[in-house]
Amino acid sequence: MMRQINSLTNPTVKALRALHERKYRRQSGLFLAEGMRIVMEAVDLGWAPRHFVFLDGRQEDEQVAKLIAAAETAGAECLAVRHDVLAKISRKDNPQAVVASFAEKWMPMDEVMQENALWVALDRVRDPGNLGTIMRSVDAVGGAGVILIGDCTDGFSVEAVRASMGACFNLNLAETSEEAFLDHINIWQGEVIGTSLLASSDYRLANWQGPKILLMGNEQAGLTDALAAAATQLIRMPMLGRSDSLNLAVATGIALYEHLRHQQPPE
Repeated sequence: MMRQINSLTNPTVKALRALHERKYRRQSGLFLAEGMRIVMEAVDLGWAPRHFVFLDGRQEDEQVAKLIAAAETAGAECLAVRHDVLAKISRKDNPQAVVASFAEKWMPMDEVMQENALWVALDRVRDPGNLGTIMRSVDAVGGAGVILIGDCTDGFSVEAVRASMGACFNLNLAETSEEAFLDHINIWQGEVIGTSLLASSDYRLANWQGPKILLMGNEQAGLTDALAAAATQLIRMPMLGRSDSLNLAVATGIALYEHLRHQQPPE
């Protein structure tokens, strides 16, 4: 169904705008994705939009028309809106031409433990930009997904989805407490590689073969003592200058590509 909306106080507009806040995402089970590339990526990967909002007058644009057709096939509500309405939904003065809502998908930890693949587990990651960038890197190396441990930023926040450049639609996401994570990894069949400034092993000397969970700590505090103790290997990255740490997303990317280097010969 397609309809035009010109009112800033329309209930659907207000409900979509509310999805910028975590509590409303959890209440509705929906999240927002902005921009042609990211929404197209989601649709191409089989995600069915619940709402598809676009700038009125762009209906004849080839890509917009394709997304309208996909949204209508999925039974989504298609909304042609003015620029100011789109700006209100996106909370930006210069919004993208399209915004869509999708249903969140979370993988239960029991299922995660059955996927003998590459996972990244993040302990209390707080920066959605870091999280989105990490999701993009996990996807780039063919990883299975990301596990969020404890008080993490939301994997389906607008900022994390944007920073992932659509990679969030090609990965599994799981949430768990630290206690539950520690219980679950007792049945994990692969390596658990944690990062620590106090670790004695250079990351290039680790055992990168087979299924693994790459366990990365909070941006400021690193891993908790319990999580560090649960790792089968602890690694560090050499620091040759005055800096004593790397950005979380950068460190995760380096480790992920070291994993990849051990899985296949370069082309």
